[in-house]
Amino acid sequence: MANKVELEKKLALMSNSPDLFKKEITRLKKELAEMSKKPQHRSAWETVKLARNPGRPILQDYLANIFTDFVEFHGDRRFSDDKAIASGFARIGNEPVMVIGHNKGKNIEENIERNFGCALPDGYRKALRMMQLAERFNVPIITFIDTQGAFPGLEAEERGQAEAIARNLVEMAHIKVPIICIVVGEGGSGGALGIGVGDKILMLSNAVYSVISAEGCAGILWRDGTKAPLAAAALKPTAPSLKKLNVIDRIIDEPAEGAHTDVNATYAAVKAAILEELKPLKRMAKAKLTKRRFEKFSKMGIYTE
Repeated sequence: MANKVELEKKLALMSNSPDLFKKEITRLKKELAEMSKKPQHRSAWETVKLARNPGRPILQDYLANIFTDFVEFHGDRRFSDDKAIASGFARIGNEPVMVIGHNKGKNIEENIERNFGCALPDGYRKALRMMQLAERFNVPIITFIDTQGAFPGLEAEERGQAEAIARNLVEMAHIKVPIICIVVGEGGSGGALGIGVGDKILMLSNAVYSVISAEGCAGILWRDGTKAPLAAAALKPTAPSLKKLNVIDRIIDEPAEGAHTDVNATYAAVKAAILEELKPLKRMAKAKLTKRRFEKFSKMGIYTE
């Protein structure tokens, strides 16, 4: 059976002579539509590669397509304005929110400037400043997780990378406004968790979320990065596995071949999920909100036979 790429190529060729291939074009379009609806059975490693696809929507795309009136805030008021994390007030529908996310680029120049979305301590401190500002104005927080991990350079360690991430975990547990976190691409290690403590953790169906990259895990366990596919299978970083383990709360369906193949459908699905999850959270008492959030994360990792 032909795959989606082969069918699309065939359809493109036939579209040059639409009158000649009218019936065949109709059939192929129907077949492609049905294929997009069917769940894809991929290995964990195949999903990792799809989550890293450079065409996937990034934070800037979501800001432009599901939010309005975005006003970006800069700097951690201590050292610098880390461009690997972007944040600011915005609206989704009629709801005012604070948006915070890993800020990858569209090209090599932007990615170098933003450390490929791998934040320094300054970025996590900026994120925390924005969360505290949102709490002050009683505005819900939406975070977008999309990073291989925190920046691993010497300057990050010198400025307290571990402390900055740990501080965010502690503070996010007690922020008295709703927090919704969405894994939209690759959620890696503490770099992801630094903006990942929320009341609801959502995840696109072809995203991944794990304590370490597959290559890093393979390097530790087998001293061999080529065993990354084996490590990916052991890590279980895919949305269905994480939902089963109660690490995430909801899977947002994206196009079967990846979010980049139908970005408008992806934007619509993410927006609908945010608005749906936000409604009951806004009605919840603040004390109950933080209590549930703390209990939610406290339960993770507890194993009973």
